[in-house]
Amino acid sequence: MDLDEREGIKSNETLFELVDTLKQLDGAGITELADRMDVSKSTIYRHLTTLLDAEYVVRDGQEFRLSLKFLEYGGYVRRTNEIAKQIRPRIEDLADKTGELSAYVTEEYGQGVFVYRGIGENAVGTDGGVGKRFHLNSLAAGKAILAEYPSERVDEIIETQGLPAYTNNTITEADELRAELDVVREQGYAFDHEEHLKGLNAVAARVYGPNGEPQGAFSIAGPSHRMKGDWFESEIPELLLGTITEFQLDITYA
Repeated sequence: MDLDEREGIKSNETLFELVDTLKQLDGAGITELADRMDVSKSTIYRHLTTLLDAEYVVRDGQEFRLSLKFLEYGGYVRRTNEIAKQIRPRIEDLADKTGELSAYVTEEYGQGVFVYRGIGENAVGTDGGVGKRFHLNSLAAGKAILAEYPSERVDEIIETQGLPAYTNNTITEADELRAELDVVREQGYAFDHEEHLKGLNAVAARVYGPNGEPQGAFSIAGPSHRMKGDWFESEIPELLLGTITEFQLDITYA
């Protein structure tokens, strides 16, 4: 690889980092972006000009933010995922039946990604918007996903992503997480006791495709004062597993 190729790759990395930083900051000016990314203002300016010309960024005074063009790509990714299209009505049905927040979460690059959310009549707001990424150790859905992976894959995710604490209840020790995954594997579903957000409990179970390949997990989350007792520990898991069984029969024999 010659010098020009290496410089081109580095420039691409900076461009993608700029897009991620604009998302994290919810829009920013050139100085703030340069400080956050530790690059020169001239470099930020060049990349912003490229993004503006291609209409991936919009400008409001001295501040820049991502344009709605990214919405088109997100919609495209969801539309072209055949399994995901069939999942949406199930997620909405779970939200209707429980009155809580339901979601379909999948794994990509070692992190959990929210693909769909269903909003029940009593659902509370959370930071789990569609497309949001989280560490798998902090989510019931994440633990449900990890429980079906071979130990080598679990070790790889722990090594590359770490086990950060989202709350005081988050599992941050590898041995403790592996022990929890053994329990999840045995019972078929995972719990989250205020491990991702304080005051929020969740239960999740793994979903498979028509050929038995793992896809992601369905989850139901709600305030800890409602998500407790038999309702949380027995009734919701039964509803969740029943919905998943029906879904998998539909996609297998449709």
